[in-house]
Amino acid sequence: MFWNTLLFVIFPYIALTLAVAVTAYRSWVQPFTISSLSSQLLERRKLYWGNIAFHYGIVIVLTGHLLAWWFPGSLRWWNGVPVRLYLLEVSGLALGLWALAGLLILAWRRLSEPKVRAVTTPMDLLVLLLLLVSVVTGVLTAILYRFGSFWFTGVFAPYLWSVLTLRPQPQLLKDLPWVIQLHAFNFFLLLAFFPFSRLVHIITVPVGYLLRPWQIVIAMRGRTAP
Repeated sequence: MFWNTLLFVIFPYIALTLAVAVTAYRSWVQPFTISSLSSQLLERRKLYWGNIAFHYGIVIVLTGHLLAWWFPGSLRWWNGVPVRLYLLEVSGLALGLWALAGLLILAWRRLSEPKVRAVTTPMDLLVLLLLLVSVVTGVLTAILYRFGSFWFTGVFAPYLWSVLTLRPQPQLLKDLPWVIQLHAFNFFLLLAFFPFSRLVHIITVPVGYLLRPWQIVIAMRGRTAP
């Protein structure tokens, strides 16, 4: 019971506090430290294929998690027809494997390319490891414990809401298989390290570009400066 409370009550609140406080501090006090620190100029081919697979796969999977969390009733309605349930489960597994392939390419690139390895920090490697644990345990959960979209609405959605409403119910996770518990705890680990890593750049969504006026670019080719 102590470990369950430590892992799924105490640590989640520590992770949430760090994620909010440190991200806010960096945004207001050190805004120029929020960057993806792109290494595209150092190597492009592996970066392209790894980024495409990982980002598209993980974004769709995370969107599915969020929708299941926010609208559990809609997911239960969708899963009420077996064909739709199988379609959702197979699609989720395929996307998870796609994201895993992209992540492995990115990890291989960071370790095998001398120029990229030279600019790699210990935090980069730690985040890569945590992402690998998250994706691998998610894929294992989909393979070993089928129909996760069913019990997600009955277990994880209520647990997450209980944490956010300051009425934690760690007992909901107590009897889950260790792979699923690791998947859940690893999420909070990623959340805790998020504000200290280059991942924090995802908060800088360029919404302003949609609202700013058009920029006029005037070509100066063939002209001499006055």
